[in-house]
This record gives sequence, C-alpha cells and structure tokens, in this order.
Amino acid sequence: MKLLATPIGYLLSLIYNVVDNYGFSIIILTLLIRLIMLPLYGKQIKYSARMAELQPKLQEIQSRYAHDKETLNQKTMELYQKEGISPTSGCLPLLIQMPIIFGLYALLRDPLSYINTAKMIVAVHESFFWIPDLSQPDAWILPILAGITTYFTQAQSSSNDTTGMMSGMKYFFPVMIFALAKSFPAGLALYWAIGNGFQMIQTFFLNKKSKEMKFKREAEEEVKKNMKKNK
Repeated sequence: MKLLATPIGYLLSLIYNVVDNYGFSIIILTLLIRLIMLPLYGKQIKYSARMAELQPKLQEIQSRYAHDKETLNQKTMELYQKEGISPTSGCLPLLIQMPIIFGLYALLRDPLSYINTAKMIVAVHESFFWIPDLSQPDAWILPILAGITTYFTQAQSSSNDTTGMMSGMKYFFPVMIFALAKSFPAGLALYWAIGNGFQMIQTFFLNKKSKEMKFKREAEEEVKKNMKKNK
C-alpha cells in the first residue's frame, strides 16, 4: 500500500497547504480521486447494465444446453460477440480502482506513516465541526453517515446485479462499515461517507444515461425489424 498511499499523501499535503483545514482537505482529495476514476466507474456501470439486459438470453441458452457444456460455452461466447461485449471488460475498471481506493484507505487510517511532516503531524489532530480530533474515532454521527451511504450505494449496485449475490451484502456491509467507522479515525470515516455520497450521485446519472442508451438501442432494433418486414 505504501507505493500508492505515499503519493496520495503528498497530494493531501498539497491540498492542505492551500485550504489550511485537514477535514476539507480530505473532502477535496476524496472528490478529486472520485472524479479521476469516473470514466472507469462509468464503464463498470454500463457493463453491469448490459449484462442485466442479456440475462434472459443467457438463461435461455443455459436451459437449452444445460447438459452440453461445450455447446453452452460456445453459444454464450457467440452471444457476447454478437452483442459486442467482452466477459472480462467489467473486471478491468474494478482492478484499476481497487488499489487506489485501498491506498487512500491506508493513508487516512494511519496518515503519519505516509506524510510525516511537521505541518501534517499537527494537521491530522485538527478539529472539524463537532469532531474534536480527526485522528480519533467519532462516536456516532460519521459512523451512521458511513453506514447509511454504504446501504444506498449497495442498493444502487444491486439494481444491476444479475446473480443475486448483492442482496445479502446490501444489509450486512453497511452494518460492518458502521462498526468499523466507530473504531477508525474520524478522517477515514469522513472519507468513506463523502466518497459514498459522491458515488450515489455518479450512479444515479450513469444509470439514467444507461437507460436512455437502452431505449435508443431498442428503438433502433424495432425500426430495423419493421424495415425488414416491409421488404
């Protein structure tokens, strides 16, 4: 984690030198990283939406060739090729995002291990609104916000879930985050709550755009079918 946490820590120091407030520096850093990762997250959302659209066709293939795995795999790959989807394309954005998220997480959990300057040693202990020391856990407000925002981000993700695996996590993960946020530094809980809030906005607009693209594709397919019938 040091490989990624150190440069992110340097960026946090630069932001702090400008705004001179550790809490707002965390918020700005979180939003900045979320914006940088927006194209990757957008691809992940679009992939999930397309896979959800393909589920009826995939289920039909699975039921038809359930006892013939070779043909099942062949027909599945043919469907992916026809629809212009790569089965691995949804994994790449996630693989790129995760190290950055873990690096930021490691930094804010123990900031002085990565940005050990005299100014930042004082900064991490600053107060922020009702929080007397951002290096210490917040008792209730930030953990509750972290848990609630985690629930809503999980709920948004489960709308595109095609396997049903997210349904149980939608309730378990927010409770786990709430419990962890009560023991972690308030700066880390602040990052989690702000990051989730921004992700909720991102997902709302990306899902809206995906639905518009789906409607456009369906309309184009309907036009093509009508043209074929008229011929």
